[in-house]
Amino acid sequence: MGWAIHLHLLAAIAWIGGSIFMFVLGVTMRDKQAQESVYPYVGPIFGYFEVVALLFLLFTGTWMILDYGLIELLFTEYHSVVIDSLRIKLSMVLVLLVVTVIHFIIALKTNGKQRSKLQNLISRGSSMLIFFLNLFVLHYAMVIRDIL
Repeated sequence: MGWAIHLHLLAAIAWIGGSIFMFVLGVTMRDKQAQESVYPYVGPIFGYFEVVALLFLLFTGTWMILDYGLIELLFTEYHSVVIDSLRIKLSMVLVLLVVTVIHFIIALKTNGKQRSKLQNLISRGSSMLIFFLNLFVLHYAMVIRDIL
């Protein structure tokens, strides 16, 4: 498992750090014209970078679950702090994946174009949800790592 945890941590740094950066950028950039000049260039680069980080997270996370032999325990009635924390973390990761896909689809369809009010609401709401879910997933990752 040695290399998997290192790749997982690097991908988590990229994923969560990027999420924090874009969240701060979105909150601090109030000028609509500045947003329209920055986001069409930064957004796609960031988006593809984040997809790669997310794929690494999913691959290495799955690898570690299998390597530790935890996969069988996840789908039983067995309870422990590690397994219960992992179930919570994986549930949040599933929600995070769905929200990320929705956000990514809207971003791809509307890059460089005017968004509708609904698209704007969903895009900004999903960004905020991704940001906060990342923090909760990180918390449960730390809980699990402390125990292991």
